[in-house]
Amino acid sequence: MKTGIVILNYNDYENTINFIKQIKNYKMLDEIVIVDNNSNDDSIKNIKPYIKENITLIEGKENKGYAYGNNLGLKYLEDKCDIVFISNPDIDVKESVINELIKTMKDHPEIAILAPNVIEHNIITRGWKCPDFWSDWLSNFPVLHRYQQKIFGYKDNDYQDKFTEVEVIKGCFFLLRMEIVKRINFFDENTFLYYEENILGKKLKDLKQKSFIQNDQEVIHQLSASVDKSLNSLKKYKILKNSQGYYQKEYNKLNLIGRGILIITWRLTYAGAFLFYKIRGGK
Repeated sequence: MKTGIVILNYNDYENTINFIKQIKNYKMLDEIVIVDNNSNDDSIKNIKPYIKENITLIEGKENKGYAYGNNLGLKYLEDKCDIVFISNPDIDVKESVINELIKTMKDHPEIAILAPNVIEHNIITRGWKCPDFWSDWLSNFPVLHRYQQKIFGYKDNDYQDKFTEVEVIKGCFFLLRMEIVKRINFFDENTFLYYEENILGKKLKDLKQKSFIQNDQEVIHQLSASVDKSLNSLKKYKILKNSQGYYQKEYNKLNLIGRGILIITWRLTYAGAFLFYKIRGGK
């Protein structure tokens, strides 16, 4: 059973190179694929010296987002690997964690997707439930959204065992089976950014496939993602809510009235945020 890893780079070659240096000698990784999402800095030039027999660089001709870029890597590996990690470049992961996650996938064929605990700013991020209308509606309010996961998410007590079944895993680092990737027809490329995890979780849920968190393993997410360098908060929010609308329409089959309510609520929030943005001088 061969294992690969797909690393998506966009204007973030320093983190990507550091990640390559970290994992290039991990024995259970057979293939390392870096997908450059049409960076406009010196990423290609700086990454190329690290390419060797088991490390491949795919140069994307355009930047169409997270799903599109990862699909380039997955399609390259579809006949080479049985299981594949999807990873941001700003991840710190020990070889022992890689080995344990691969061993779990080999020992538990019922698991379609597996992820460790993700540490961000010393806070543990785990899984969550596929958003329904009410969950997404609540997330559109700047004050109330912080209670969204408390109401609709899992509780700390749910993570006491070695494994916890969840509906959605965090997209910065996880492991999935290539046969499942093919069954769900890869990532949905109709979102540029955000909601890819929710779409993936909903696809698997509809197929009655299982996603798990392995609670005794963890990675650190440094949160230096290139999206924060390339987009201001208003643009990110607008992209997020466009992805929300697409998810609700295509995967929850939300009717026109429901989608209209979501649009009205997030646009009101956007208007307030835009005003605050201008008061601060557009920063």
